[in-house]
Amino acid sequence: MKVPAVFFMSDELLPQDDTFAKMEDVASNENTLFRSLVAMPDVCSKPGRKNASGTTVVSENYILPQVNDSDPNCGMRLVRTNLTEKDLSSEKVDKLFQELVKVVPTKKFVGTRIPFDVVVDICRKGTSAIIEHLGIKTKKELENTQNGGNFFSKEMTRQDIFDVIPKLYLFFAKYRLGILGAAGNHFLDLMKVGEIIDPQLAEKFGVKKGQYLFMIHTGSGILGQYTMYTHTAKKREHLSQALMVTLGKMTFNSQKKDTYKKMQKIIKSHMCGDNSLLKYAAKGADGELYMNARAAASNFGTANRAVITHNISEATKKIIGKDPEMDLIYDMPHISITEEEHFGKNVFVHRSNTSRAYGPGKMSHHPVYEETGEPVFIPSSMSTPAYLCVGTDKNEESFYSAPHGTGKGTNQKEKYISTKEELFAKMETKGVRLYNARSSIVVNQDSARYKNIDKVMEGVEANGIAHVVAKMEPVAVLMY
Repeated sequence: MKVPAVFFMSDELLPQDDTFAKMEDVASNENTLFRSLVAMPDVCSKPGRKNASGTTVVSENYILPQVNDSDPNCGMRLVRTNLTEKDLSSEKVDKLFQELVKVVPTKKFVGTRIPFDVVVDICRKGTSAIIEHLGIKTKKELENTQNGGNFFSKEMTRQDIFDVIPKLYLFFAKYRLGILGAAGNHFLDLMKVGEIIDPQLAEKFGVKKGQYLFMIHTGSGILGQYTMYTHTAKKREHLSQALMVTLGKMTFNSQKKDTYKKMQKIIKSHMCGDNSLLKYAAKGADGELYMNARAAASNFGTANRAVITHNISEATKKIIGKDPEMDLIYDMPHISITEEEHFGKNVFVHRSNTSRAYGPGKMSHHPVYEETGEPVFIPSSMSTPAYLCVGTDKNEESFYSAPHGTGKGTNQKEKYISTKEELFAKMETKGVRLYNARSSIVVNQDSARYKNIDKVMEGVEANGIAHVVAKMEPVAVLMY
């Protein structure tokens, strides 16, 4: 190993040997990583991934596509509502989620349809384009979205987008907004604020005990997946992905063909025996093309969560007969590559299922979060509490990163279950309603298969990773 791997967790939360092996492999690359490789409590190995999930990898000179999962701006958002127990009886929650199953699809080809030109505008301008098109009324939609909902730092043209993403992908993206997704543990949760830990910070967030919030976890959809598969070395997980990427490459009419062709040669060598990390020059033409593709796809990911929030609002008005006054607390990616300053250097921070957790000192651009720190959400399984936290100024050694969950593990306090029938019965005993749940592997999201949330949160506080503001209890869960 050329840099150390630092684990921000207690001994009992350390991962299995295969995770250590992947981290050692990544850290062994010569003259590539900056300072250290960071692991959060939810670190784990995933099949087909070069690097472990739940890590932060930093490089001064390179973009490293393989250290991140292949879903740019997979992320979460937390939305405040004006709803309380007075508005949502058990029967109304059930009626609302029966409707949400229809309007927030998981595994479906067509979601909220938009014109091709709007897709392109989302990619180049961010969430503002879909707000304008759909008339989205969510409060602070742009103000409280990381990067203001646009991952580009300069104005981009339509041709800039066509130079980095095949038009075929953009065409299919017309039908793909408003879809929760069928991958992993993407979810829509109705949460109830159960306990206020820090009253002063909770007040600044407008969060009160007994209040209902929506937490949404999605990826960047097929646009993000196909775009990343086009520009990095990773085997396709499904036949449909392989077919789409092949067609996309065949029909790609980029004006940056010379750079693209050089990148494809590098990718081919890494797919056929080169086990070192794929590297693009951070300030080179290949790094620029890759990061532009990533930013465009990331914009679509945030827009997707904005559309889902809008559709939840419309469904609530229809079923409950009241405007929930959706008010965005924060939307944050946990798969990202960003240029940041750490330890006096401008570096490229690769967060693979870790969230950025800036303290107040790094949030001077935000009118509220410069006082509180950046919001961070840490859920666990579908039936255990989640936490609203804020970043701290004491978290420099992790490059201001936080876990995006608790991670898979064995919770010895709970009985291990293996069937859907057992899962539904367990959820009922915990007072949590589960909706959709069509996947045969939804049992993998049971709390017995996750690390103990209390142990994880103890470490989060003790290491200065984040400070807890409020504890939220799940009421209803929608997932595939």
